[in-house]
Amino acid sequence: MSKIFDSHSHYNDSSFKDDYKEILQHIQDSGVGNVINVGADIESARLAMKQADENDFMYFSAGIHPHDAIQARDEAIMAEIEEMLKHPKAVAVGEAGLDYHFDDSWSPELQQEAFIKQIKLANKYHKPLIIHTRDAMQDTLNILNEHPLESGVVHCYSGSRESCKQLVKMGLYIGFTGVITFKNARRAIESLKVVPLDRLLIETDCPYMAPEPNRGKRCDSSMLHFVAQKMADELGLTKEEVIRITNENARRLFKIK
Repeated sequence: MSKIFDSHSHYNDSSFKDDYKEILQHIQDSGVGNVINVGADIESARLAMKQADENDFMYFSAGIHPHDAIQARDEAIMAEIEEMLKHPKAVAVGEAGLDYHFDDSWSPELQQEAFIKQIKLANKYHKPLIIHTRDAMQDTLNILNEHPLESGVVHCYSGSRESCKQLVKMGLYIGFTGVITFKNARRAIESLKVVPLDRLLIETDCPYMAPEPNRGKRCDSSMLHFVAQKMADELGLTKEEVIRITNENARRLFKIK
């Protein structure tokens, strides 16, 4: 029987500091086989790499989130990110992308510069790019059209069904979180239904996005059972089929045997 593959997590987040070892044991006991521990700035990428080194079931990514886009202008930081990508457990670049949700974020121009820089980095190392996009879908699509990716995933998908179709046409995978279990998740469910089964990923984005009935609590990968069940219900599959399909897809995308 396949185990859950959490394609996007943040066990390098400080909220896991006090019970880190216990929570990693818990998620493995609950049927989680692998996780991608995602770097969002240079500090979290360093920790993600260290944690992946210490845990056989964990892999990591290294990149600069749009909230930290200024770091992508630092040549020393980008050189260190590039060096991390040579690590045998580095399976992706990112998370990178665009986030216009907050008024005090870095300018769209700076975010776009950092995004394009990491697209080029992902292609250079033939690794998928983990893409974050929030309130910035049209600019995301424009940049991806102008700077095609070899491979990648739009994580925690929250856009429209039409945008989802365009992203899939570009060859990208789409990751869904506990958001699909929320009562107001109509757009996410509509998008879920247009994603080919071989492009579908399941993720927590933990410690955020805990699914019902745990909404508002700290999320961890064991909660993906609720997400997989909701996905199965919407797609006319069994939970076990969803777990197997998303496990196979994650392994293909991240080139993990």
